[in-house]
Amino acid sequence: MDSTGSTSFPALAGDVEVDVAVVGGGIAGLCTAWELVRAGLQVAIFEADRVASGVTGYTTAKLTAQHGLVYAHLRSSFGADAARQYAASQQDAIAHVAEIVAELDIECDLERLPAFTYLPPESDPGQIEAEVEAATAAGLPASLVTETGLPYRIGAAIRVEQQAQFHPRRYLLALASDLTARGGQIFERTRIVGLDEGEPCRLTSESGATVTAREVVVATHYPIFDRAALFTRLEPRRELVVAAVIDPDDDPAGMYVTPAENTRSVRTAPYGEGRRLLIVTGETFKPGTPGVADRLATLTDWTSERFRVEAFAYHWAAQDNMTTDHVPHVGRLHPGAEHVYVATGFNAWGMSSAVMASRLLTGLIGGDVPPWAALYDPRRVHPTVEAGNFLKANIAVARRFVGDRIRPTTHADSPEDIAPGNGAIVRISGERCAAYRDDAGDLHTVSATCTHLGCLVAFNEVEKTWDCPCHGSRFGTDGTVIQGPATKPLRPREPDGQESGRT
Repeated sequence: MDSTGSTSFPALAGDVEVDVAVVGGGIAGLCTAWELVRAGLQVAIFEADRVASGVTGYTTAKLTAQHGLVYAHLRSSFGADAARQYAASQQDAIAHVAEIVAELDIECDLERLPAFTYLPPESDPGQIEAEVEAATAAGLPASLVTETGLPYRIGAAIRVEQQAQFHPRRYLLALASDLTARGGQIFERTRIVGLDEGEPCRLTSESGATVTAREVVVATHYPIFDRAALFTRLEPRRELVVAAVIDPDDDPAGMYVTPAENTRSVRTAPYGEGRRLLIVTGETFKPGTPGVADRLATLTDWTSERFRVEAFAYHWAAQDNMTTDHVPHVGRLHPGAEHVYVATGFNAWGMSSAVMASRLLTGLIGGDVPPWAALYDPRRVHPTVEAGNFLKANIAVARRFVGDRIRPTTHADSPEDIAPGNGAIVRISGERCAAYRDDAGDLHTVSATCTHLGCLVAFNEVEKTWDCPCHGSRFGTDGTVIQGPATKPLRPREPDGQESGRT
């Protein structure tokens, strides 16, 4: 975000009619729209904020088919063919990005590097051995190693050659420019809030404008329209990220991840003349979990202890949606859907999976269905594989939803107890409100009830947001929607408990 210019596409001002409407302007939406426009269709993107500025604007940008320890899981759960299809689809996505970079001459820092998943020293290497065997059988150039370019010891690791990393926003802004040059339309600051699955389909924007389309793609990260109850099979997860300038001689020359230590991910990126930016991700937590500042301190300390870091240039957080069977949902939205498609649940590997999704959705809409369509079909049912994660995620949501209503959830006795720069849930005239006091001392109060399914939000002290622990919706301190699935803001409340006339 810091190294690219802003966008200024218009908001939707009136009714429009297109072949395909794409809801969401992140990497999945932009790539899908570009593919469809290139195929000769009339396409429009509708983005609630600015394109490539949400989750996509704050990614660590690994473009790789090496997704942790996924191949051993795929082979044991779904068979060797599923693992091969997964590998082929992800490798196809990486190659496709490289082809487009060359075709459009995009300057996006595309680098080919190995990707590693490692375990700490003294760990049982059996998991890595199984992953190397499964990944190799699936067609990846994988090997087992015990030494890497990291400045600390590891145990066993899987190394996969010729993976990639890039600057996704530069890449996507180039696609956006080419898309509009080919006749595609992009509407920003246009929130879609309604969907009628007729023939044709009709979308309704927050302003009341109507979009008529033969086909609709929902690419909003977490689906804002969830007629397949995908929320029961998706679990939002947040991770913190810190970045610091390092000497190029300290570059570990690869992309690294470990599930140990509450996840650690390491890579570098070009950063000015002769420098590299170290990017470290970790400290996984559910949205709405307290103690984010402590987690950030843990991550910065971990990084400083292992790398020669003088100061941190950036910190942020990334949000992912994890599926109960560890495979993304890409395809028709629900069993009865004929013209509405979805792309979601990228399991923290959104770069390659989003490009894969764009290729798959374009094939489904155009009639050239890729061989891996069934693997990613959102209508699939794997009760044996999914049962444990499904029950765990939904019991946690149910406990939160019910528990918030039967036990005290106030975090401050009154708004006067809230210090500047902090927020808390307080009772005002009997209602639980989300109260934030800004640095100037002014109080901002909104309803504490998430407008998605009614869970109570919690304050994120690092990002200064209200986060929903049930399905990951995030709101500004003024109640505005930052991230779905919620499409409506938190209701404004006056400090005296009256509902405000503000919207």
